[in-house]
Amino acid sequence: MTVSFAEAHDRLRALASGGPTAVLAQAFAGAGEELALVGGPVRDAFLGLEVKDLDFTTSADPDTILRIVRPISDAQWDVGRQFGTIACRIEGWVVEITTYRADVYDGQSRKPEVEFGTSLEDDLVRRDFTVNAMALRLPQLQLVDVGGGVEHLLERVLDTPREPEQSFRDDPLRMLRAARFTSQLGFVAAERVVESMQELAGEIERISAERVRDELSKLLLTRDPVPGIRLLTDTGVLQRVMPEVPALRLEADEHAHHKDVYEHSLTVLQQGIDLWASRNPDAEPDLVSRLAGLLHDIGKPATKRVEGRVVSFHNHDLVGARMAKKRMRALRFDNDTIAAVTRLIELHLRFFGYSEAAWTDAAVRRYVRDAGEQLERLHVLTRSDVTTRNRRKAQMLDFAYDDLERRIEELAEQEELDAMRPDLDGTEIMAILDIEPSREVGEAYKMLLEARMDHGPLGKERATELLRQWWAERG
Repeated sequence: MTVSFAEAHDRLRALASGGPTAVLAQAFAGAGEELALVGGPVRDAFLGLEVKDLDFTTSADPDTILRIVRPISDAQWDVGRQFGTIACRIEGWVVEITTYRADVYDGQSRKPEVEFGTSLEDDLVRRDFTVNAMALRLPQLQLVDVGGGVEHLLERVLDTPREPEQSFRDDPLRMLRAARFTSQLGFVAAERVVESMQELAGEIERISAERVRDELSKLLLTRDPVPGIRLLTDTGVLQRVMPEVPALRLEADEHAHHKDVYEHSLTVLQQGIDLWASRNPDAEPDLVSRLAGLLHDIGKPATKRVEGRVVSFHNHDLVGARMAKKRMRALRFDNDTIAAVTRLIELHLRFFGYSEAAWTDAAVRRYVRDAGEQLERLHVLTRSDVTTRNRRKAQMLDFAYDDLERRIEELAEQEELDAMRPDLDGTEIMAILDIEPSREVGEAYKMLLEARMDHGPLGKERATELLRQWWAERG
């Protein structure tokens, strides 16, 4: 939603008339320094969105900023001092104030050489997109728009204040930000932005893996990441940072038909987002679930086999899990996220035999045990992976998974399935067998866990008998 100019002006006036904005405006004016509310808050006022962050830019240098804000704030942080940014807390708000920038890029390094500027207009024209390059001078309440940001907001177009070639060469990460804002704001990238992304796609390799990871994560966590992913794929940028996804656009075979794996994966991603929200209405967007949805079939290109008119992708789950782990390590994802995503990819096909033959209780227990903490995410991924246009088949799979979830709930009530453990712990195993900690203790534990899954709770007496029998058979 985009509001009228008059409505946006009223929203900005209200924002500037009280709270930390008014306090800062008075303090900086009293010190003879310029101050402006900049970027996201101004943009969001025109979009009718709630303002959650307050960012300011100023003529004051970092030392002067600190001197001005100390008397009016109850906490200050200068972690961004080298970039001209000081953060402080005023009336419960954490705000950031940055000195005008006039950065210099050499086109080779991953980061600019930071230089401070003297003009608000020069600072704005160096920003990423016109919709983020608007400012409200304080306390004058004068809107400064150097690149036509208001017009672009009304047209819902994403463009750059300067020539996009220069903007993207200055900071190639802006190409990923273009995709993120396309999804986050529901805008369309200007034709010249798309052309520049195609031309300069290789420049993204100058950016550190950590910055790329963070921007990709922000894209995936937007309300609708699919348009942004399409933009990155179509311009060749995604090929440079996550090539496994563009590779899903498998070459069509006129004789052997299979579904479009790329389009299927985007559908699974979107269905998973919707399903997660419906099952977890109060939860935040889940990055692990979204990464698994996007990457669950990346093993298919490497495992594709054609025999006559039949196409197969045997073991693409296991191959895909290894590929996902390698890519996510390269992008410096944390170990917990990598482990969760790869586990989901490994297990995403496990269910599809259930609709053909009912599982035993032991099979259901193993499904839960293998999923572990990822069970809820596996439910979402498996259900989202059904994209068939055959309504009868889709209903059959949906009914089968309903039945599986019902059985999991019933077994959980009966057996505390979420805390699946053998009936004897390691200490008890060592006491019964009169052995010290060793590999044999682990093997005994595993044997008892398998028996627990096959037969349900055994009780300590029966488990002890089974343990002694197993030990005797080992000689």
